[in-house]
Amino acid sequence: MCHQTIGLIAGCAEERGIPTVCLSVSEEITRRVDPPRALLLPYAFGAPLGAPGDPGLERRVLRAALGLLAHPGPPPVMVAANP
Repeated sequence: MCHQTIGLIAGCAEERGIPTVCLSVSEEITRRVDPPRALLLPYAFGAPLGAPGDPGLERRVLRAALGLLAHPGPPPVMVAANP
């Protein structure tokens, strides 16, 4: 899905008390939209969890994303990851 759309939806969900974390492979677009929380990943568009068939990497990415829910800073929180 579009980075911009997901960021805007995340902001609306957070306003209603639903915590969100966006997985992003485009820091430029994500910084323009400023979602409440985003994990910036070094992978290609369409593959935010990395190459297919690597469940260990997928788990590390998801754990890093879920870890952002406990981040103490005020939104927006953007963390570059290299899982």
